[in-house]
Amino acid sequence: MEGTRSDILQAIETEVKNTGGLNMIWMRESPDVGKSALAASISTRLQDQNRYVISFRFDRTQSTTITTDSLWRVVACDIARLYLSFCQHLVKLNKEHSSSDIDRLFKNIIETPLSNLGDVPCEELPVIVIDALDECGGLRHDSSAKDDYEDLLRTLKRWIQADHLKKFKLVITSRPEDAITKMFPDSVSIHVNIPSGSDVKAEDSASDDIRAFLKSRFDTMGMEPGWIAEALGYLVPRATGIFIWATTAAEFLQERFSMLQSKGDGKGLKSLYSMYSAVVKTSFGRDLEAEEIKAVTSVMGAMIFAKEPLDNDALMVLPGVKSKNMLQSVRNGLVSVIDTGSILHFHHRSFEDFLLSSSFSQDLPEFSAVQDRDRHERQLAVLCLNTMASSALHFNMWLENFGHKE
Repeated sequence: MEGTRSDILQAIETEVKNTGGLNMIWMRESPDVGKSALAASISTRLQDQNRYVISFRFDRTQSTTITTDSLWRVVACDIARLYLSFCQHLVKLNKEHSSSDIDRLFKNIIETPLSNLGDVPCEELPVIVIDALDECGGLRHDSSAKDDYEDLLRTLKRWIQADHLKKFKLVITSRPEDAITKMFPDSVSIHVNIPSGSDVKAEDSASDDIRAFLKSRFDTMGMEPGWIAEALGYLVPRATGIFIWATTAAEFLQERFSMLQSKGDGKGLKSLYSMYSAVVKTSFGRDLEAEEIKAVTSVMGAMIFAKEPLDNDALMVLPGVKSKNMLQSVRNGLVSVIDTGSILHFHHRSFEDFLLSSSFSQDLPEFSAVQDRDRHERQLAVLCLNTMASSALHFNMWLENFGHKE
């Protein structure tokens, strides 16, 4: 987003232009802080300044095709488009020395041809941006994946050691894995840390960036300024500099805000029922298992047809309610329309009316069993009989009727 991460982008840009500095610039941080977005942004900024950029991104889901081999072929191909002498030398070498071995391949298509490039000013040379370095080799569950990852680190080390390659700037993003840290310590690479987690303070630029991003999203929703200020005060500290957290929160709120906007166009009861429908859909809209649907319908049906309010202990024996976690998930889904105490009450009779209306069965047919009065009254009766027949209650009845006569 324009205007965010400016300090980090400026620092990287300065290092790229520093012809006397180290040639590897490594942006490292935990997942989901926006490393790929930064890689894309720095590429765009450099291209806007007429600097040629070669971009490559590893992807763990395509580790069999996006390999160290493909990285260096892409880099060689792009450099060949820029310099005829490199292209000619590349063609000659590979006609004579074709090889699938990564070390020989790197030597043949990168290291040796670039030694014959000539005297090109450093500030005119292409910048190589490699995103998600740690995803090379995928999850590295097998030996070939591990080998590919080790090949990558080994060839990168050769790049920063060879005198004629040092003038090419490498910008790399990855998680701070130990293997990369050991291979490229501060002495041979410039480490750019992206703040996240407990390192992020309220006054930091990372928090300012998150705030700017969220405010932009909330402005497009048409939210009131007071609401936006309150939401930012709550969300920004919890994002702790992690952009994917902020993005997910914004998407979540956007979806629900849009749904509420579309549900508020009617009048009176129709509009209210549309709102209640939105509440249930957003709470239980995901694909539920059969047992989860049974739990939701059992709880809501019991709340409607029981002769008195039910507490957690009573709800725990309803069909489909297999655990306290399942009961809690049902309660969480209904939190906006029920009291939060141990005894379940609907906030208003109108929600109960909605559950029994044709609007409910039409909008949420998977939960239509809520309206089956005979079913719920039968379930409640059976549960009462089971309680009366329980060993604990039988002991109490015997004690009451016979114990005092002895």
